[in-house]
Amino acid sequence: MTNAVTYPVRRNNIVELPDLAGTSELSCGLEWPHRPPLVPVGNEQEPDPHIDLDSNEPGIRGLFKFRPETALPLVALSEVLLCGESTLSRGERELIAAYVSALNQCRFCFFTHAAFAAVRAPEGMTLVEQVCADLDSAPVSDKLKALLAIAGAVQEGGKRVTKQHVAHARAAGATDLEIHDTVLIAAAFCMYNRYVDGLSTFAPDDPSVYAARAKMTGGYIAVLADSQREA
Repeated sequence: MTNAVTYPVRRNNIVELPDLAGTSELSCGLEWPHRPPLVPVGNEQEPDPHIDLDSNEPGIRGLFKFRPETALPLVALSEVLLCGESTLSRGERELIAAYVSALNQCRFCFFTHAAFAAVRAPEGMTLVEQVCADLDSAPVSDKLKALLAIAGAVQEGGKRVTKQHVAHARAAGATDLEIHDTVLIAAAFCMYNRYVDGLSTFAPDDPSVYAARAKMTGGYIAVLADSQREA
């Protein structure tokens, strides 16, 4: 008898950034990734991690190379939550991750998952910016607004999630599994955000650092496997 778990590794393909007309003044379509999203998450800092990571990789990528034993289970959790089978789209789940990371002002995680969300939405990065600027007026479904509100409550503290939050989400059409996964995505990204920032990892402003991986469709385990082969 074994407790081993097999994680599916999806093949990496590329998502094309949408070429939207009439968006030259917005950070969506092909205008992004020429600049970072307009969301206040602090300024770029010089690389100065608290420990010697022996890597030039930014954010959690450098931490995964430093401690590969913890990389796989952390990536596997992201794989299930953000890439696994769900009635929420990959883009919606990435948007939840980006929203929580913005609330925590975690530059690396926000830029990373904002990019993943943007390439999967017709509105591109503009949608991410609108959600982070004013959730109530953002052009997303009532269900997604209710789930994002739950995620925001989790970011403040688990006990901030109320029965009213859950009832509102259910009334908007959210299932119990979607509510469960939203809470877990939010909680997981609070952990990832604190992991990345607690060791003072580097988060560059250059959007191209995040864009190439954002367009890959293979999932997080495939990206990790590719990066380890390149090391």
